[in-house]
Amino acid sequence: MSLITFPEIRCGEKSLSLGTKVLIMGILNVTPDSFSDGGRFLDPVLAVDQAQKMVAEGADMIDIGGESTRPGADYVSEEEETARIRPIIKALMKCMDIPLSIDTRKAGVAQMAVDCGASIVNDVSAMRDDPRMAQVIQKSGAGVVLMHRQGHSGNMQHHPAYEDVVGEVKEFLAASITRARSAGIASNRIMIDPGIGFGKTITHNLRILANLGELLELEQPLMVGLSRKAFIGELTGKPVMERETGNAAAIALAVWQGVHILRVHEVGAMKEAIQVAQGLRNSCDK
Repeated sequence: MSLITFPEIRCGEKSLSLGTKVLIMGILNVTPDSFSDGGRFLDPVLAVDQAQKMVAEGADMIDIGGESTRPGADYVSEEEETARIRPIIKALMKCMDIPLSIDTRKAGVAQMAVDCGASIVNDVSAMRDDPRMAQVIQKSGAGVVLMHRQGHSGNMQHHPAYEDVVGEVKEFLAASITRARSAGIASNRIMIDPGIGFGKTITHNLRILANLGELLELEQPLMVGLSRKAFIGELTGKPVMERETGNAAAIALAVWQGVHILRVHEVGAMKEAIQVAQGLRNSCDK
């Protein structure tokens, strides 16, 4: 199997090597209402402990979120979101040197985060919700994750519809890449994400998962977030905190198709699934 590879992702002054190794982004939600771990890591001490645990288990970067993006989530003000994540970023910058990512749609929050040391902006709106976002990313030199989403958090799961979900997601991401480059963001700082679960039914999610290879044709590093998603619960009947076996199966399929980055909650357990799938994938490339 011939895979599309990239030498590295640049994020601020840091870089992440790409190639045969699939990178892991560990999820750190510092929110009271995230769908799977809301309220667990609001205390900065617990948040830092969790981040250090994920790094010890193999995380290549940590993604910090101060506002839930689950369907129906309440809007959080810029001031509240900033208050939640600033102390976490400052504390983590003192004890680790891997890239920190900020999961936000707000340019003001992103600016604060990169000023404090974060080097990736993970924007579920692909820089569309806040017109200032592209400028913040371009000036800071941060890496950016551009994600596909149909609608917004308040309505995205209200009857999402597509004629060709894979084709439409691909077209959206292609346009997002063009917009980012036009704003002066270098190609080696751009990652893309098909947005599993963001304005998609179980059928849409499965179709995207089965056709991730088509998104590699966009020639940008591909990140996928599958961890604990609702479609896994629909397939297995398992509640949020008992979906790790289903997660592992979905992750193995993503690795087999050539995904570059996986965004996960349980780094240690998912790293094993990644290693096995990656070993098989790499053996087919020789």
